Amino acid sequence: MGTRITIENLVKVFGAGKSAATAVDHLSLTIEPGELFFLLGPSGCGKTTLLRMIAGFIDPTSGTIAFDGKDVTHDPPNKRNTGMVFQSYALWPHMTVAQNVAFGLNVRKVANPEKDQRVLDALAAVQMEEYAARKPNQLSGGQQQRVALARALVIKPDVLLLDEPLSNLDAKLRNDLRLQIRKICKDSGITTVYVTHDQKEALSMADRVALLKSGHIEQIGTPRELYRSPRNRFVAEFLGETNLIEAKAGEIAHDRVQFEVEAGSFDAVVSEGHGLQNTEQTLLSVRPEAIRLRKPDSDNTLPGKLLETTYLGETAQHLVEVRGCPPIKIAEMNPYSASSAVHPEPGDPVWVEFMPTDVVPVER
Repeated sequence: MGTRITIENLVKVFGAGKSAATAVDHLSLTIEPGELFFLLGPSGCGKTTLLRMIAGFIDPTSGTIAFDGKDVTHDPPNKRNTGMVFQSYALWPHMTVAQNVAFGLNVRKVANPEKDQRVLDALAAVQMEEYAARKPNQLSGGQQQRVALARALVIKPDVLLLDEPLSNLDAKLRNDLRLQIRKICKDSGITTVYVTHDQKEALSMADRVALLKSGHIEQIGTPRELYRSPRNRFVAEFLGETNLIEAKAGEIAHDRVQFEVEAGSFDAVVSEGHGLQNTEQTLLSVRPEAIRLRKPDSDNTLPGKLLETTYLGETAQHLVEVRGCPPIKIAEMNPYSASSAVHPEPGDPVWVEFMPTDVVPVER
């Protein structure tokens, strides 16, 4: 079950002449059957334009879109059998929940009792069956979003498309609905394309993510791959906090490299075929949680001075001055644990330890 989406060399240009703006620029990717695939990126990166071209609402300037090998590039939306969930829910206010969900089946002239059963099944999938007789204005934002999802699922689409579906909800409700939506999408087996600018949403829900910038794909991979092994500075900075450190590559032995900064040196384990050259200036990404405060005799450490500490309950955030580096951000997990290595005060000398497997060379 599920449809493979193949996009090749897709371009969308709005306007003409000097006012022309390229929203999607020669983009190619394949989304596997049954995959929950995220298009992630800042505003204006082209992700919503790409989603609307997949849906058939926007015609590409050039390139192709295929569903299971069938070219649908210029097919209208009603010929693609896609279900769409919008940011604004787009529910009919004068209809009940059940009538809203049944709307697509009425258009397709699905007869009773099959129509009623499919509506009940779709509402059950989103845990909204007891609200079938209510009007949208009698529902919370989260409940309205689940009705919109049921309306998209009830037509049994080949592809489900979600355009920032949680952006109008408060933080707690967004967190609650993330897992629900992922479960519904995976249980249905429908290929799902989900647009968001929220990196936590993508990291917590996606099978794979394409991170876009200026109409191009910067990197595609699992959430873990993008977070742990960012290809370039943009990816590293967009997906959570990171430390970006300019260092000189020193001794190189296969997959192990010694990097040098003014305060000292530290080792990193890098992928084979890294292409690093001795004495080459390299930009490194190191996540705050991959750095530890340690005692002076620890391995792979640099000396520094603690600038400030912010306690957040389950974590503590430290900012450390290290010679030749920007201030180093450290996220200490479980800071109240008796096993925590050191508990310095601001102004104290400290040593920061880098986990060799978490030091990642990135392109600028």
